Amino acid sequence: MNAEAAALKFVSSNRRVREDRRFVVGHGRYVADIVLDQMLHVAILPSQHPAARIISIDASETLKMPGVVYALTGEQLVKAVDPLMNGLDTPKVRRYPLAVGQVRYAGEWVVAVVAETRAQAEDAIEKIRIEYEPLPFVIDAEEAITDASPKVHPEHGTNVLLDKTFVWGEVDKHFAESSRHLKFRVAWGRNSTVPIETFGVVARWDPWREMLDVWASIQMPKYPDQIARALRIPANNVRVHHDVDVGGSYGVKRGIKHSVLASHLSRILGRPVRLIEDRLENMRAGDAHGPERIFDVEVAFNDNGIVKSMKMQALDNVGGYAGRSPFQLGKPIGAIVGPYKIESVQYRAIATLSNKAAQEAVRGFGQAPTNYAIETAIDKVAAAVGLDRIEVRRRNFIRSDEFPYLIPSGTHYDSGDYHTVVNKVLASADYEALLKERDELRASGMMAGIGIAACLEPSGGNSSFEPLLNEKNTTTTWMDSCRINVDGVGFVTVTIHTTSAGQGHETLAATVVGEVLEIDPDLIRIVRPDSLSSLPSNTPVGSRMAIMMGGACYYAAQKLKSKLTKIGAHQFGIAEDAAVYSQGSVADPKSNKTLSWTDLVNIGHRHFHALPDGMEPGLETTHVMQVPTGTKLPENGRVQMYPCHSFEFHLVLLAFDPQIAKSEIRRYVIGHDCGTVINPHIVKGMTLGGIAHGIGAALLEEFVYDAEGQILTQSFMDYLLPSSHEIPNVEIVHHCTPSPFTVFGQKGSGESGYLGSPAAISGAINDAVSPLGISFSKLPIRIAVISDAVAAAQDAKKKDQ
Repeated sequence: MNAEAAALKFVSSNRRVREDRRFVVGHGRYVADIVLDQMLHVAILPSQHPAARIISIDASETLKMPGVVYALTGEQLVKAVDPLMNGLDTPKVRRYPLAVGQVRYAGEWVVAVVAETRAQAEDAIEKIRIEYEPLPFVIDAEEAITDASPKVHPEHGTNVLLDKTFVWGEVDKHFAESSRHLKFRVAWGRNSTVPIETFGVVARWDPWREMLDVWASIQMPKYPDQIARALRIPANNVRVHHDVDVGGSYGVKRGIKHSVLASHLSRILGRPVRLIEDRLENMRAGDAHGPERIFDVEVAFNDNGIVKSMKMQALDNVGGYAGRSPFQLGKPIGAIVGPYKIESVQYRAIATLSNKAAQEAVRGFGQAPTNYAIETAIDKVAAAVGLDRIEVRRRNFIRSDEFPYLIPSGTHYDSGDYHTVVNKVLASADYEALLKERDELRASGMMAGIGIAACLEPSGGNSSFEPLLNEKNTTTTWMDSCRINVDGVGFVTVTIHTTSAGQGHETLAATVVGEVLEIDPDLIRIVRPDSLSSLPSNTPVGSRMAIMMGGACYYAAQKLKSKLTKIGAHQFGIAEDAAVYSQGSVADPKSNKTLSWTDLVNIGHRHFHALPDGMEPGLETTHVMQVPTGTKLPENGRVQMYPCHSFEFHLVLLAFDPQIAKSEIRRYVIGHDCGTVINPHIVKGMTLGGIAHGIGAALLEEFVYDAEGQILTQSFMDYLLPSSHEIPNVEIVHHCTPSPFTVFGQKGSGESGYLGSPAAISGAINDAVSPLGISFSKLPIRIAVISDAVAAAQDAKKKDQ
């Protein structure tokens, strides 16, 4: 059901983001602000080997250091906890917070030292003596999947965690019928979101109440459940406090190993324990790395540039443990053809272990790398047939009158108008003038290029890619919830059941409830209860909160509105559908009688005798919402994955001096359609932040390992983030095609910008160097890579002359 857009008062209005007030004045409440009596602190001793057997650990001198309370090894820990959960069916790939018997990557946690202060714990770890037996190791994904490769988990028998091939449609037939084929390889470098705040957790075990209280900078589903399982305690013995602000995440703030470790230490020591990563710990072993993926793509098309079929193999280097990363090969299945009418697809997804840090969920959950591969294919098709890249996209786009559109992998796209978005962007940017500017830059001696990307953002995340990749998992429920209470004085309190990671959940919930109840959102209080007082939630993953939490708030408010209307109708002696609710009051149009908000509240709380038969006193409603369209298990490799699909079209003009090769983005225009926008400020912030993140992935950011298995990028001196100098002014062109599956027609926008930005920037650089007959096929495309390739191409050109 869609609410009528014309009737909306608060939704889509330029209202302030209410969370900003506390953040800009420094009154956020983060894990580092949680200070408990007698709190202990943890420091971690990492492995310096990429693979080694642990022969012995001697912490005797450590325990003599000032302030040291305890030193914990993996051999001790494994006796008290179960392995961390693994979504794949790989029972012999076991993982614990500390290495047990063997280390599997440089930086893996080996010993935890607990002291009165963090500084004392850090000093003490230097006294630990460990004897290792180095083992053979493997860093490269293609080497890792060979039989001869060293096994990261010997008990598993192979480094391959996942190898599944899907065939949707008549791939062989379409390839045979097509007059043209091309194949290529591109690679996505291992990067992440590296938020300002590293992961932190405070755990306090109360033995008398048998209660574990946890404060953590989390963004992940089922967090209390996973802690309880690992610690072998009932889930209702774990109380996670959701009133903690999270200083950035986009997926990486899972922190299960941190939380299980801190919780276990608190349980055995009888004191609160705090573990907050420093930047070094976060970057080398913080479970915060993202996809590292090699794509081999082949497409079949005709002389008019119409793509008929695609074969894609994605090989992901997931590191030392399974984590969540193998599932990042699953999400793209729900948008495997992008915005294009590609009729058939063969998709092979391979996830391999290696002796690198483990991956976890990262913004877009694997969609951005896949978009990069698809958009590279479209650019290459355009070059092959000699057509403008935008024209080829137009020819292949799904038309607006074809929605809902069923793609080969079984997902229906909800709505869209891709041609109109492109037209708006081209008009806003003056595409012909942009082409002219590019050519003038080239004539002046600069290298200049235009980049284009047309991408989808699947949103409203559900869990269907999990049973698709692991048939033993039969989860289909991926709910979110809202509770609304009107107190006896008439004030509205809304409870939401997840932590704040900067996405404006309080603003979202207040806006939606205010819209339905027709009261000022600023008068609505938003609170976050702890996990034991919460309704079910699956947190802000998969660009889902506008759809799922927004939907839950909408329906809970509708239930409250209906209850108030019933109370009013009962007083008037009329049918409920004859009463009219407006701005908190209920009226009888025939008698002109009206009950105000205060009247209705008084009846609901104080006049039981005046309530309709069977109605409970009080004014509280709840709603638990399931993902729209997410009701079935996969069938025959086909799945209805995400319910909504936002669209973004990037147009970039980039230039650089051929010798220095530092890319400068001269113009950046993005067309964005995420359906009905609930709060424009939040959507704009998401989009701009996503583009900045994409610029980093395209040009700068990568976790790099050397041939000895050591990570070289352990600080921001080596892992380069884009600064204000690299981020251009971004022009956003809006369009709205409402989703038929959501309450206001909204779609997700939490991953916007990032999903197309790397592809567009890569395309711009390749357009810039195309006169030299060279191209780049791996991200990030760094300055040195560009300058060396340009110099070599220019030298070769001179020799040919």
